[in-house]
Amino acid sequence: MRFDGKTAIVTGASSGIGKATAKRLADEGASVVLVDINGDALKQALPDTGGTHTAMVCDVADEQAVEACIRAVLDRYGRLDIICNNAGMVCTHHSITELDSEKLQRVFQVNLFGMMYFIKYGARAMIEQGGGAIVNTASVAGIRSGAGGNAYSASKAGVINLTQTTACDLGAYNIRVNAVCPGLIETGMTKPVFDYARDKGKEDKLGSRAELRRFGKPQEIAAAIAFLASDDASFITGQALPVDGGNTASLNMPGMKY
Repeated sequence: MRFDGKTAIVTGASSGIGKATAKRLADEGASVVLVDINGDALKQALPDTGGTHTAMVCDVADEQAVEACIRAVLDRYGRLDIICNNAGMVCTHHSITELDSEKLQRVFQVNLFGMMYFIKYGARAMIEQGGGAIVNTASVAGIRSGAGGNAYSASKAGVINLTQTTACDLGAYNIRVNAVCPGLIETGMTKPVFDYARDKGKEDKLGSRAELRRFGKPQEIAAAIAFLASDDASFITGQALPVDGGNTASLNMPGMKY
């Protein structure tokens, strides 16, 4: 019950890592606000979280909507202790010369600006109450190439840097800001990758670049997020933790395994 009496916001909470994180925090005592742009999916995710929690429909790329979301959370619960910035989207893999500018901007608005807005308005409440914890979902794609397309990878590299800069901004107020960098995890976002591999009879290749020789589960990322959000990580801030089965521990390029 590490989060007993605490209020947490989890964005992108209708499925995958966000849903698993909301359930993990709820299981450990938090009052959880599940935020997502997909209202129908939120209704389905809410009962799975357990207990009595709140669902809010919000486009994280809309600054005014984010500000209103934070205000509504404070009006209902009176405090905000944890923000898990998980909402994100991918962009079709294209060469930089073929990128669609509108899609590129949308990826950055959701993956990077959305987190910035939640930190901007959420941190104001945390400063007033004397502290808090923010955990951003980045990606191994933000650490090295080959794990995502240009737009997605660049946005996630931005998340890692945003984590570091905001940790420096907010540390004096007892607000910790960290990030997790998932490797290959089976979620709705990665479904096309898994479907393709299974259709081609290459399921055994999924996660083969990780040193643990497997892909991960949303619950494994949720466990890392819960750790960073908890007092067990009270002296950790400004860090980007790969949770990737060892993928970023070596070069690990195709054909290098023996």
